[in-house]
Amino acid sequence: MVQCEMCGTETADPSRIKVEGAELNVCDACTDFGTELQTEEESSSTSTKYSTSSSSSSSSSSGSSGSRSTSTTTTSSGGGGRSTDIYEDVDELAQDFDERIRTARERANLTQDELARELNEKASLIRKLELGETLPTDDLQRKLEGHFDIDLSAGGDVDTDGWEGDSSTGGYTLGDMVERKD
Repeated sequence: MVQCEMCGTETADPSRIKVEGAELNVCDACTDFGTELQTEEESSSTSTKYSTSSSSSSSSSSGSSGSRSTSTTTTSSGGGGRSTDIYEDVDELAQDFDERIRTARERANLTQDELARELNEKASLIRKLELGETLPTDDLQRKLEGHFDIDLSAGGDVDTDGWEGDSSTGGYTLGDMVERKD
């Protein structure tokens, strides 16, 4: 006996269905919640609501021999299997970005309205940026940096010299980074 992966009831003959991209073994009562998938033996004679192969017009032609096509993409980056951090190359916005924008605007003798017109942005957005109420989008950050020739990214100013991490693990804990205010 196998347990239904939807409702948990015991079933002797589970059906394989697809529900929002997930393939599940379910009881007969739960088969209506998804699309029943073909098994290897049935695939040449039974059709499903959605085709699991890449072409939906001719599913059993030219020697498909009933094998179900599921696309599994493996990427080989040559990095030795190490997963890459998608945020690794992203610059962090500086804490004082609002002051940098305001200072640069005042140095250029521009009002918030004039700057907004030059950047093709709303004046209210410039006000909110200078007050620190909102963060600039990546596109707006590039516009501001190019317009004033300033850098709004933090750029690795993090001071790690005073931190001593746990030598057994080689990493830092929250306690290593927190500065107590006793």
